[in-house]
Amino acid sequence: MARLHRLLAAGLTKTAACWPDIRQAYAWVHRAADLLRNAEGRDVFALRREYRGLLAEMQREQETLSDLRPAIAFFRKVTKSYWPGLFRCYTTPGVPRTNNDLEHCFGSVRYHERRATGRRGASPTLVVRGQVRLVAAVGGRPLAADELRPADLADWRTLRQTLEQRHGARRAQTRFRRDPARYLGALEEALLKPSLPS
Repeated sequence: MARLHRLLAAGLTKTAACWPDIRQAYAWVHRAADLLRNAEGRDVFALRREYRGLLAEMQREQETLSDLRPAIAFFRKVTKSYWPGLFRCYTTPGVPRTNNDLEHCFGSVRYHERRATGRRGASPTLVVRGQVRLVAAVGGRPLAADELRPADLADWRTLRQTLEQRHGARRAQTRFRRDPARYLGALEEALLKPSLPS
């Protein structure tokens, strides 16, 4: 124990200059976590304003941190990339607050999909039509007819087109796997076919 105590004392002595910076950085990270936890149930606009204030404080004072400047800059950069969806859970009911909760939701959908289909892996339809099937599965209740009607017809058509493109790509992959020579021959023929003037 005496030897361990000496080793710890030597390590703490050698790293003593780093501890104030580490304390400050951890204080900021803990403040960010407390804000996002929103235990008091504050208004989302006040929460955003306070979080922006914290990020501004980090930017102003990051120069005082010697070795941790890149870490604080990275924290701010990542926060900026997540900003559009960072507070969505406070404004949209049913959206999980953390990535772990969201992953649990996806895992539950995958589990029930495997149970229903008897497959060991994810169903191909979950890959092709995932965003539509996931919303239906996560809803947790039967949807009424008026809820199924698209609110925005242009968005609905865009979604349908995206799903059809994915479905077409899956069909092409299947054709290629079944007979690669024939599939590549058809592509080559279509590419080399002289275009006739109309």
